[in-house]
Amino acid sequence: MADFEEFLYDELDTDEELTDISAGESEEVMGEDGNLYEHWRFVADPKQRLMRIDKFVADRVPHASRTKIQLAADAGNIRVFDQPVKSNHRIRPGDVVTVLMAYPRRDLEIVPEDIPLDIIYEDDHLLVINKVAGMVVHPGHGNFSGTMVNALAFHLRSLPMFANIKDPRPGLVHRIDKDTSGLLVVAKTEHAKLDLAQQFFVKSTQRTYISLVWGLMESATGTIRGNIARSLQDRLRMDVFPDGGDIGKHAVTHYELIEPLKYVSLIKCHLETGRTHQIRAHMRHIGHPLFSDERYGGTSILKGQPTQSYKAFVENCFKILPRQALHAQTLGFRHPETGEQMLFTSELPQDMQQCIDKWRTLTKT
Repeated sequence: MADFEEFLYDELDTDEELTDISAGESEEVMGEDGNLYEHWRFVADPKQRLMRIDKFVADRVPHASRTKIQLAADAGNIRVFDQPVKSNHRIRPGDVVTVLMAYPRRDLEIVPEDIPLDIIYEDDHLLVINKVAGMVVHPGHGNFSGTMVNALAFHLRSLPMFANIKDPRPGLVHRIDKDTSGLLVVAKTEHAKLDLAQQFFVKSTQRTYISLVWGLMESATGTIRGNIARSLQDRLRMDVFPDGGDIGKHAVTHYELIEPLKYVSLIKCHLETGRTHQIRAHMRHIGHPLFSDERYGGTSILKGQPTQSYKAFVENCFKILPRQALHAQTLGFRHPETGEQMLFTSELPQDMQQCIDKWRTLTKT
């Protein structure tokens, strides 16, 4: 069960929570005002046995793995009697332990908001949403309103799971990045949520993404294997580490070339695992960053001769598609109640289709 819970948390991890407990910086992570804010305070019992502080805190902070606790300690965000300690510090009876973050504590009660959702399927047990680019999936630091969950809280306000909710991820079993468009399934009952989460855990679901990447692919098909973890240099980015190594979590992406377009390639990606920024990090790792993906280096002209006309063409493409060229096109799963195999497909959004069409026009010249 522990592995399953960790998997589910990883599936719902979000890059929008930029200053969470997994900060992982080499120095203290401060808020914009230069302050740190107390989120948890624990007093060790008088009979507390000697215990590493990372285990002590991990046992008490919800949804925080021991690895994330260790990173927070290394960043100076875990303290004993207000003094920063390392993750191997031993807790003693009566110790006062605090966990600090770079933003004030906030009650995550979800406020229902009447925000339009593109619902392509709904029944009594689940719904499938075609998420627009720019919409954050669930509330987190800096995004406490206007999210898909706020919209769901309004749309499903009559259901027990969505009434007076404080869980920032009700009904969610997976997520996609803010600036990625495409398909998501949301559970409407606890039974459906558990069943769907289990399907994602055992990798029986089907997920394919369409992406435009820089450069021409060396082969028509391929597989990228490499652990994914937060970058050691830039904590807003994920990096790829040796497959099977001690750093990061196992991740596998299969890709297939759909169409070469002179200096970029249109590809289809099939996820075997679902790590944060998996496709974005894996494609950058093999030298093919997603087109217009600023965080992963895709907003520079990486291929082609930098003539004035070509630079103007690429800049125009960036304006048409001012976000990473990534769309969750298909989603398949077994219905948690009927057992029926379900498969949904979403057309490319206009911004991405228009950008691809421009590259097709350039390819013909």
